[in-house]
Amino acid sequence: MDKVLSADGTAIAFEQQGSGPALVLVGGAFMTRYASAELAGLLSEHFTVFTYDRRGRGDSGDGAVYDVQREVEDLDALIERAGGEAMLFGMSSGAVLALEATTRGSAVTRLALYEPPFVTDDSRPPLPADYVAHLEELVERGAYGDAAAYFMTAAVGLPDEAVDGMRQAPFWADMEAVARTLPYDGRIMGDTMSGCPLPTDRWQSVTVPVLVGSGDAGAPHMLTGARELAGLADNFILQVFPGQEHAIAPALLAPALIAFLTAEGQA
Repeated sequence: MDKVLSADGTAIAFEQQGSGPALVLVGGAFMTRYASAELAGLLSEHFTVFTYDRRGRGDSGDGAVYDVQREVEDLDALIERAGGEAMLFGMSSGAVLALEATTRGSAVTRLALYEPPFVTDDSRPPLPADYVAHLEELVERGAYGDAAAYFMTAAVGLPDEAVDGMRQAPFWADMEAVARTLPYDGRIMGDTMSGCPLPTDRWQSVTVPVLVGSGDAGAPHMLTGARELAGLADNFILQVFPGQEHAIAPALLAPALIAFLTAEGQA
């Protein structure tokens, strides 16, 4: 494990393995660098793979006031350590962060995304209007378990009884440990989980090749959102993974990423 300093002085913990072009894996809600370990291992034969703890998680520090730009700067610091440019793979809300970093001018050469959790139709309820504010209130008073539960019901859409069972499981403590960063993911998503179509101009500055992946066996809104994103520009392409849900098998995902990220000229 090593660390880089972001623009605001926050230390961001990361690990790297393999050799070849730099590839940074950007995790979604609850994910620390360990969550991507299996995928990183499969990719390390082709790339120098960087996994990291997003700010406020694991061994990374955090700033006093959150802004999405701080997380973009975290990625910029990692990209600079990687040699000045890198490819990104983002998972779930991490896909939207990776997309946003590319939009804001980070030195990204290729971008791969898996199931950015957009809600653009009526196949499931949109997020409550006060979703982020309520998460922030729970975090501010230290109710991390309640924050995690609220995320699982309001954002993921699980029923209360399912979440009650999860709270008794051994892994719940790990979820509580990073629950204070759930409002960050909410701010990254912005209004893209409101049930409205995606904005057509928000990511128009992204000119690098972009792969948008989704499973066809999970929540219907995930595939709908992926299709909508992929339809925004000619350099965005859709790949559907048969039988896969939001937690895609790394052994199926890795070959698709390798093919896309090593394909010269592929748009």
